[in-house]
Amino acid sequence: MKVVVTDYIEENLDWEADQCRKAGIDFAAYQLKFKPEADVLAKIADADIVVVNMVKFDASLVSKLTQCKLLIRHGIGYDNVDVEACTRQGIQFAYQPDYCKEDVAEHAIALIFALARKVVWSRQVLDDSSARGQWDFKGLFPIYRMDGKTLGIVGVGRIGSRVFRKMKHFGMKIIASDPYLSEARRAELGIEFVDRKTLFQTADFITIHTPLNPETRHLVNAETLRLMKPTAYLVNTARGPMVDAEALAQVLREKRIAGAAIDVFDVEPPPTSHPLFGLDNVILTPHIGWASEEAGWEIRKSIVDDILSCAQGRAARCVVNKEILKK
Repeated sequence: MKVVVTDYIEENLDWEADQCRKAGIDFAAYQLKFKPEADVLAKIADADIVVVNMVKFDASLVSKLTQCKLLIRHGIGYDNVDVEACTRQGIQFAYQPDYCKEDVAEHAIALIFALARKVVWSRQVLDDSSARGQWDFKGLFPIYRMDGKTLGIVGVGRIGSRVFRKMKHFGMKIIASDPYLSEARRAELGIEFVDRKTLFQTADFITIHTPLNPETRHLVNAETLRLMKPTAYLVNTARGPMVDAEALAQVLREKRIAGAAIDVFDVEPPPTSHPLFGLDNVILTPHIGWASEEAGWEIRKSIVDDILSCAQGRAARCVVNKEILKK
């Protein structure tokens, strides 16, 4: 059995190679991101298992994988993989939905607090005041107390539910919108659920935690942004295309909302011409919500577990196209 990694973010994959060697599995790793399809195919054509981070596995590439039994996405989102094409090709497609749920929730919360307390912008005030030899808070106020404000969570799955669990002790009213959550799960969580329009109209802080699909693409757009309070903040640690960046930049330039914090972008890393660059009421971080030492090892171990499961004739842990398992 042969495993090929198309691209990776770790410093090296020596541990993975050693685990596969002990199991009698051939292992190879490359950095094929942004390479043409022919180059990618040349490396993976004879692989039984392929692990992908960001290489695009569209229908054209997937249709040429005659040897592959399992395609594993290194991460939670999988909008770079044509799952239906995998199913047609008889390829089991698995992802890793659990490895960084605590970390993304923590990052979203950190951004909420940073916005509310204007942590990032306070440093400039400190530098300017130190240069003058006296405090000058011009441009920093108003700052509002978080206690009693409303937090709106869009999407209450693995990550959104953890944001709720961690934030419910901070004195905020929490509302949520998630049309796919069962009544039993809603009752279990105990959150007040509202429709999306009401959430955008009501919340002082809105944090996005839905998967990317055709329905959620540009979930935050000119129309929904117009619903927000002028004192409200938006946080996105989910996927870049959830937010229409041009529309968000426009309302930020016009000060129609108080600010935003964005960790994810349509193109990553974003080009220097990105519309949010240079704005003074937005916090931008480099898609780092997933990151922690603990999460890094959790995903590496879970991917190796999936590889070993496949080698032993068993299904991967989190298969997306479960219908393939019935064949």
